[in-house]
Amino acid sequence: MTSTKRSPAKPRAARRLQASTDPAKVPVVWHRPDRVPLRLSGFAWYAQDRMYRRLPLKPADPLPKAVDDLANNTAGGQVSFTTNSRILKLDVELTGTDTMDHMAPTGSRGFDVYVGPPRQQRFLAVTRFAVKDQACEVILFQNTQIRWRIFTINFPLYQGVRKLRIGLEAAALIKAPPPFAIRQPIVIYGTSITQGGCAARPGMAFANILSRRLNAEVINLGFSGSGQAEPEVARTIATIPDPALLVVDCDANCSDNILENRLPEFINILRAAHPKTPLLLISRIRFARDWADSENERLRKKRMNFQRHLVERRQKQGDRHIHFLDGRSLLGEDGDECTVDGVHATDLGFFRMVEVLEPLIRRLVLR
Repeated sequence: MTSTKRSPAKPRAARRLQASTDPAKVPVVWHRPDRVPLRLSGFAWYAQDRMYRRLPLKPADPLPKAVDDLANNTAGGQVSFTTNSRILKLDVELTGTDTMDHMAPTGSRGFDVYVGPPRQQRFLAVTRFAVKDQACEVILFQNTQIRWRIFTINFPLYQGVRKLRIGLEAAALIKAPPPFAIRQPIVIYGTSITQGGCAARPGMAFANILSRRLNAEVINLGFSGSGQAEPEVARTIATIPDPALLVVDCDANCSDNILENRLPEFINILRAAHPKTPLLLISRIRFARDWADSENERLRKKRMNFQRHLVERRQKQGDRHIHFLDGRSLLGEDGDECTVDGVHATDLGFFRMVEVLEPLIRRLVLR
């Protein structure tokens, strides 16, 4: 009697996935970003407040109103997961409409998605919907091939998000994404440039580029026009447990008096909570007007020197974990070509900033 070998049965989910060859017709199940195995990151107080918000809803110290309002912008928020779904949809409701006159709505109010393994992720798609609309349902990915893919979705830079649902094929499997390579979050405090103005889409903000390159959670605490080193903001940031790195880049939003009067205390507060955490202080980038006006350049250098001397003084006092970077180095000698309006970076500007920041941050965090 001749025996016949059977091929191993395919998993039931895989057989169901093959039932339809048109992914647009495949039934979809909606998932919340905060439900395991999906990983929601970039919102340090989400577990406490259950809101897509960058600062706590009820901080111990009342926040300046402008900072409190901007905390509702979702810059730096991400959701990541692994799936064999042939389709990826988003169901979005924002908290407002777009008002930016110098920034693409795909960056200010859009979500974008990257696909691929850590440090090899590639841009895939971005949401596009009418500027006057606050809600949309959009397909960001569809494919006929059934295989595992790792997705990362970046939240809008200058809008709040009231609702986000992620639509995946009903028969698909979902797994957690690979873990971050750096266990603790990197925290960046700063201005509109930190927040992401004026990236063409969220993934091109320098904090999100760093997140991809380092495979790390980066908490974006850039507050447009309002990164003014207030002590109550420092006390709130200091409550983030065990950060891998603290970056302070608020020069561009501070007058000379504010910088000199507030910045030393701002750093004192962070240091009291995290005495051995690497801390990087960055002076502002060169603006276009600095090339055109020698007085502006003199004032930039004066502020830069104040910050450099502040770091050197602390180092002499025994703080071996504080460092300084002259922001002049971030955009290069033709940095005026890397901005939208002479101040806010284009995607090229953010890319150049990361080319300088990434190796420095690697040395500080991974040494």
